Amino acid sequence: MILSSVLPAIGLFVVTNIDDIIVLSLFFARGAGQRGTTARITAGQYLGFTGILGAAVLATLGAGAFLPRQVIPYFGLIPLALGLWVAFQAWRGNHEDDDNAKVADKNVGVWTVAAVTFANGGDNIGVYVPVFLSVEPAAVAAYCTVFLVLVAVLVIAARFVATRQPIAEVLERWEHILFPIVLIALGVFILVSGLVFES
Repeated sequence: MILSSVLPAIGLFVVTNIDDIIVLSLFFARGAGQRGTTARITAGQYLGFTGILGAAVLATLGAGAFLPRQVIPYFGLIPLALGLWVAFQAWRGNHEDDDNAKVADKNVGVWTVAAVTFANGGDNIGVYVPVFLSVEPAAVAAYCTVFLVLVAVLVIAARFVATRQPIAEVLERWEHILFPIVLIALGVFILVSGLVFES
């Protein structure tokens, strides 16, 4: 039972998290040259994804009141707010000459990565819950274990993408524009796809 859950878990993780490579690559580009960037991004990704799994498992166990379905799309406000803040910081940075201030603004924080990961995981929760409901508890544990192992693979893949010379050059040159655009677009997508604006 547990071994038979591994391949479906890998497939489910890839389908629901492939978009994170872009966001994580931009985090790596933003923190390029900063000490501890990989550790902070990894910790943030694990924190955010553990939150996603925790919410999915609680919902599976019948704690629906913990995370009502209609609340999930509003997590889109997190990357939207972060994107607007980063855009403001980038705009303000164009009017400052203090290199130290610019470097400080480019630091990637654990909680920022965690918040974006969790906000981007609303659709994951919606997919994981019915899957978890359809399998035995041992299989749910196997799914969660595989997912947590694959988080590290996801971070490594994003770092690989962000450090390829042609990609790294593009990301370094345009990161200050791409990063807020991706966050804002992600936030809007989560809100709109969750039918927040439908009456």
